[in-house]
Amino acid sequence: MSVQLFKPHPWHGIPIGESCPGVVTAYIEMVPGDTVKYEIDKLTGYRKVDRPQKFSNYVPALYGFVPQTYCGEKIREFAALKSGLNVLKGDGDPLDICVLTERNISSGDIILEAIPIGGFRMIDKGEADDKIIAVLKQDEVYGKLKDVSECPATLIDRLKHYFLTYKNMPGQENKAVEITHTYGVAEAHEVILRSIEDYNSKFRSHLEIGV
Repeated sequence: MSVQLFKPHPWHGIPIGESCPGVVTAYIEMVPGDTVKYEIDKLTGYRKVDRPQKFSNYVPALYGFVPQTYCGEKIREFAALKSGLNVLKGDGDPLDICVLTERNISSGDIILEAIPIGGFRMIDKGEADDKIIAVLKQDEVYGKLKDVSECPATLIDRLKHYFLTYKNMPGQENKAVEITHTYGVAEAHEVILRSIEDYNSKFRSHLEIGV
């Protein structure tokens, strides 16, 4: 029997899932109500405090990333094609994901199975920073949704507002961040597959030889 002695790195060591892109593994960094912004330390794989949340904004869904993805050239290319903007590059991070559930999950640093239903095409200072929108697999309320168009408009607006304003100073508008499109499940699958290509181009040869 094979025994794993060490915790795998959440970005590089957790499989994305055999049913990708229809169902993906999501690593959750933050949950609604968190008063600090958590993110993964890329070197160690531990969840760290990025900064206290300065203002009243809070993430309105489970928030994290899809393991073994990367926002690089393929993501940049697709964002530029779909938006018509001069997108400089991908943001250099794993692909972000918001997971909708009616359950109260009170702590991050967990993994779960999520079903992508759409996403936001977000451009932050010229960098492609897509946000996949998904539902928790088998969720009693949201689990039946097949496409982001089926979500309540108020929920989508709340998610948009968070991403457009969570870095803002009071009274200031951050014009460097924009959401050009809300897209459906087909484009979400394309974004996920492209982020896997970007990951393989960036990391796969190094990981295979143990670098």
